[in-house]
Parts: sequence; C-alpha cells; structure tokens
Amino acid sequence: MFMMSWRPPGYRFRARDLVKALCSDETDQAMLLLAAAQGKVELFADATAWNGFLWLVMNTCKVEGQPLYSGQELGSLKASLPIVWL
Repeated sequence: MFMMSWRPPGYRFRARDLVKALCSDETDQAMLLLAAAQGKVELFADATAWNGFLWLVMNTCKVEGQPLYSGQELGSLKASLPIVWL
C-alpha cells in the first residue's frame, strides 16, 4: 500500500477519547493530543464527539447552578484543539 511519507499517522477520537484527553494529562489520549499539537500525528473527530464533551462540561461543571464556562469560551477551546473536525 502506498502511503504518503509527509502525512503523519491519523487517529479518530470519540467523545470518551476527547474527555480523557482534556480531563487528564496521564492518559494515552492526552499524549495523542500533545503529539497532534507537535505535528507528530493527526487527530480527527466528528461533531458527536464534541457534543458529548460539551454536554458533560455544561452539566457537571457548575457554580451555584450556573455553567462554569460560557459558550464562547467552549467555542474558543474547540477552535484551539489540534483536531480536524469532520
């Protein structure tokens, strides 16, 4: 099989992978996220992965019943991740 040598290996993240990557720096997923930021691998995820993470954050990270993060902050987080959103 012909593989382009200039492309790094790719991995697909599901919602649980995204949660593990962003909520703990000691997981394989967190190491993949760091490797993606360094350009060593490519990460791919679809909207359902982000929606799963978003649901978890909005429903568990609250202060006095209000979400800890605004929609704008979470949008900035998503845009800053080294993930290709499908």
